Amino acid sequence: MPTHKKNSPRWFGPLLLIAALLAALYIVVVVHAAGQTLLAATLLFITALAAWLYTSPRFYAWRYLFPGIAAAMVFVVFPMLYTIGIGFTNYSSANLLSFQRATQYHLDETAPAEGDPLAFTLHADGPEFRVRLSDPDEESKAWVSGPLALKNTAPLKLAVEPAPQVKLPLGEPLPLRDVIQRQAALKALTFELPGGRQVVMTGLRQFSGLEKVYEQREPGVLVHKRTGELLKANHQTGFYEKANGERVTPGFQVGVGFDNYRRIFTEPAFREPFLRIFVWTVAFAALTVLFAASLGMLLAVLLNWDALRFKGVYRVLLFLPYAVPGFISILVFRGLFNNNFGEINLILDALFGIRPTWFSDPTLAKAMLLIVNVWLGYPYMMLVCMGLIRAIPADLYEASAVAGAGPLTNFFRITAPLVIKPLTPLLIAAFAFNFNNFVLISLLTGGRPDFLDTTVPAGTTDLLVSYTYRIAFEDSGQQFGLAAAVSTVIFLMVAAISMVQIKFTRISRDPAR
Repeated sequence: MPTHKKNSPRWFGPLLLIAALLAALYIVVVVHAAGQTLLAATLLFITALAAWLYTSPRFYAWRYLFPGIAAAMVFVVFPMLYTIGIGFTNYSSANLLSFQRATQYHLDETAPAEGDPLAFTLHADGPEFRVRLSDPDEESKAWVSGPLALKNTAPLKLAVEPAPQVKLPLGEPLPLRDVIQRQAALKALTFELPGGRQVVMTGLRQFSGLEKVYEQREPGVLVHKRTGELLKANHQTGFYEKANGERVTPGFQVGVGFDNYRRIFTEPAFREPFLRIFVWTVAFAALTVLFAASLGMLLAVLLNWDALRFKGVYRVLLFLPYAVPGFISILVFRGLFNNNFGEINLILDALFGIRPTWFSDPTLAKAMLLIVNVWLGYPYMMLVCMGLIRAIPADLYEASAVAGAGPLTNFFRITAPLVIKPLTPLLIAAFAFNFNNFVLISLLTGGRPDFLDTTVPAGTTDLLVSYTYRIAFEDSGQQFGLAAAVSTVIFLMVAAISMVQIKFTRISRDPAR
């Protein structure tokens, strides 16, 4: 008994690890069966890595880091790889399905079968209902269903009996409004006539037979059952096509290589707005950082002035824009800049007799974005600069005062040089953040006013990230593959900025370099 107590903790860990690995493998199989091959491969790699780390004594310390590494792989690495992978496909609203599912979709298409439709009427049978089918040309041919609740919309196949064999008398046909109320349940019914013919609801007053439109002759080739017309799968375009080249939707996903990237930089429809939007994105991020940092530093210097009274009150008031949630401030500014009723235009009209069209003029819209973004960003810069200024030795300013230097000399010779160097990595990080500032664009201007010479949705105030969103979700084709390619380009740009930031951070920490 004592031996059992001593050995039980030794086996508990391995058994728990084995159970966790088996559960993870089961999840991998389920995910792969659902068609998510890349996600299944990622989970399988994480499972194998877990088994290696938790069974090898050489990597004991890594066991505590593994949960964080696994989370980063699932929530950061996998979405990144998935997005990059989509950029090499024709994935769009017209090419959502795999080739197998698109083929099955066409094979499942139905059309009214040859033959006259049957008229139908709906009759009450106590709390339930009966359906009466009849041939419009020969009223003696009629059939009646059994009692139906008509509360379920799940598909259901039922047989009907000839009307003379139904002994119960049918009441008056229910009005059309009752048929419409139960239309969903009626459409789920398939009635089989005595001769084997099957009919479904095809109108508010008729049932008719359905038949398959296509049948598969060979893999990738479908034939129309009535006309004999062939549909052939084109794995270059991702569509089944007729002999004349007409595409039949829905299409299917195929790999297109670097075609999406080629379109970004070579097709005029995408190249021209992309280059203009790229230039504006860089200018927007750079000007925001410049103005916010300058304003923040100026306010920090003023708030560190010893002779200034009520400094605590000023700090609280100047910090408020940062304390209020950003999206609330943006929506408030959207109302303030309203062309007709905004307070800003009302004041300008009263003082100067002008009403700027902030949202329809491209230059004014860009200026408005910079004003709002600087308002949101300067408090953080001010706080950082205040801390950096307080870290400057006071004897430097005392020596400067003895030399007869003024405030401007102190700022440009002492304060600015000693603040800029440690502030540089933060400025680079702020540039990278504003490079992808989707929330501001989406809530304030939506990227508008739009360019008038482009066929894709693109606006004069769009950043690359909002331009990508509009391609993916607002374009008529919803070109997800192209949007993923643009996202990959943005990712590479931001990664380059991050590398520069890391380099500057290293330099600022190592004075010898």
